[in-house]
Amino acid sequence: MKQSGKELNQQGRKLLEQLKNKLIVSCQARVGWPMYGAEIMAAFAAAAQQGGAAGIRATGADNIRKIKERVALPIIGINKQFRDDYDVYITPTYESAREILEVGIEIIALDATPRKRPQGECAEEIICRIRQNYPEVLIMGEISTLEEAEAVIPMGVDLISTTLSGYTEESREVRTVNLELIRQIRSVTDIPIVAEGKITSEAEARKALEAGAHAVVVGTSITRPEIITQRYADELRQFERECGKTL
Repeated sequence: MKQSGKELNQQGRKLLEQLKNKLIVSCQARVGWPMYGAEIMAAFAAAAQQGGAAGIRATGADNIRKIKERVALPIIGINKQFRDDYDVYITPTYESAREILEVGIEIIALDATPRKRPQGECAEEIICRIRQNYPEVLIMGEISTLEEAEAVIPMGVDLISTTLSGYTEESREVRTVNLELIRQIRSVTDIPIVAEGKITSEAEARKALEAGAHAVVVGTSITRPEIITQRYADELRQFERECGKTL
C-alpha cells in the first residue's frame, strides 16, 4: 500500500496543480562563476518566465528577493551553505531555512538525507520546526536513494526531490537522470516527486514525467552558459580530431 503525505490546504493543492507536469528552472550561481550575482539570477528568472517556466528554484535571501521583484512565479527556495566539515549544504540548518522563509517563498527545499549537519540538527527536527512556524509553506525533502525517500515520508514532507541522486556517496554510480529512482519512489508513495539532477535535454525531462515525476527542475542546461558552450565546443573539437585522422 502506498504511503500518502499530509492533507494539504486549498492553497497548497492549488500550487501543486500549478506545477503539475511543468518545468521549474533553477537559477543559481556560486561565487567565482561567470553568472554570479542577484541581478543576473533575476534576469535568468525573468527569461525563464518568458519562456514558459512554471516556477523558479533559487538559493539565498538576496537572490530570492531580486527574483521576486522580476517574476510572479512560485519559488522553491534553498539556502546553500558550504562547509569543509559537513557534506550537507542544501539548507543544512533551521536557521538557514529561516533566512529564506522570512523573504517569502512558496516551497522550501532541504537536504533530507541522514548525513550529519551543523549544530547536531537532523532533517526531521528542521522539518518539524518549519511546519510549526511557517505552516503555509510547502516542504520538499531532497534525497539520493529510495531508502532515503522512504525514511523522509514519515517526516511529513509535501514533496520529494531526486536532487541529490548522483551527488552522495550512496548514489555515486548515478551518471544520468535517475528515472528508476523516480519509478521506485512512485511505487511506495503518492507524495509528489520533483525530478532534478542531470537532466540535459527536453527528451529526458519528458521521460522524467513519464516515469512518474510531478514536475521537472532543470538548471545547468538552461542557466549555465559556460557549460552549454563547453558541450558544443567539445563536440566540434571531437569532429576536428576525427577529421584529422581521415586526412
